[in-house]
Amino acid sequence: MSPAGTELMIEAQGLCKYYGQFAAIENVTFSIPAGQVTAFLGPNGAGKSTTMKILTGFLSATRGTARIGGHDVYQDRIAAAQLIGYLPENGPLYLEMTPKALLGYLGAARDMSGSYLRERMSYVAERCSLTQVWGKAIGKLSRGYRQRVGMAQALLHDPRILILDEPTAGLDPNQVHDVRDLIRDLGKSKTILLSTHILQEVRAVASRVILVNEGSRSGWRGFGPRQKRRRNGSPLPPTHPPQGGLNGDCASHRPARVWPGRRS
Repeated sequence: MSPAGTELMIEAQGLCKYYGQFAAIENVTFSIPAGQVTAFLGPNGAGKSTTMKILTGFLSATRGTARIGGHDVYQDRIAAAQLIGYLPENGPLYLEMTPKALLGYLGAARDMSGSYLRERMSYVAERCSLTQVWGKAIGKLSRGYRQRVGMAQALLHDPRILILDEPTAGLDPNQVHDVRDLIRDLGKSKTILLSTHILQEVRAVASRVILVNEGSRSGWRGFGPRQKRRRNGSPLPPTHPPQGGLNGDCASHRPARVWPGRRS
């Protein structure tokens, strides 16, 4: 729950995604108020990326509702997308382009132009430490620099909300330190949801944590095949993919637990 009067920037209500009998996520429910840095903590395969793709409109939910800044992602995707800066895990980049050319292209796609686009490109180049490779082909850059290019495109249009999927994955310790510093600084003015499976990262950057796992401890079930069992050995109840549109719910399951985090 958010404090009275605080605007909710990210809302997930009963999100479910099924692939046949496989439940990628089931009854994901949480909300994030403005100005909060929230970590999505869970093991690989728990459904973090699937949830983020639904929140950003890159994937449709089987059931449930996702809202960004009050806009239903399914009904009003363009308005929601204007508020989001999204860094997907292993985000696709045009390897033959330079960071300068790519960001100019993406800025034009977002209807940015003239002095404003130049100012924003200059800002992200400095903020993401891209000036040394500004004119070098992305295909020749290291994994760390490619991740910085991905972060730069997420920040380019100055969004109010950042959704970052494993932002430090594959980076060396120095690069991880720099990205965490950047997230902490951005958290002073933006709402941020980032996914990770590293507890140390949660403590370093987040003020709140949402736990994701298949067991009842986190309150989220169904992150895996129907044949999986709970940690105590008892079988999961036989549930089946519901039919219907995006605005249904899965009220028979509990929402995700949210625990306060700690800054280091």
